Amino acid sequence: QVQLVESGGGLVQPGGSLRLSCAASGFTFSSYSMSWVRQAPGKGPEWVSEINTTGGSTTYADSVKGRFTISRDNAKNTLYLQMNSLKPEDTALYSCARMIPGTGAYNYRGQGTQVTVSS
Repeated sequence: QVQLVESGGGLVQPGGSLRLSCAASGFTFSSYSMSWVRQAPGKGPEWVSEINTTGGSTTYADSVKGRFTISRDNAKNTLYLQMNSLKPEDTALYSCARMIPGTGAYNYRGQGTQVTVSS
């Protein structure tokens, strides 16, 4: 079965950095585009970034563009999100998601890792 397990979250001061990881199993990782999605307390899910199957194409939400970098290692079945210049408004539960080809939607999402940006 599809499993997506995130790690790397934590408490960081404003301006700091974190690197999130998502370990994928139960499917052919290299065949699917992947995304990061975040959800702040009391709010709905917000799409953060997407990467295509090879890693050659990436897109970002305007709110994180220039600060976050998505990448993947298909040999390790792992997705990453490097987050720099973190702001308090980045505080959220971050999850990775497997995209449905050609739809812009996802059908699997991990449990998430908490990121808290606070002084």
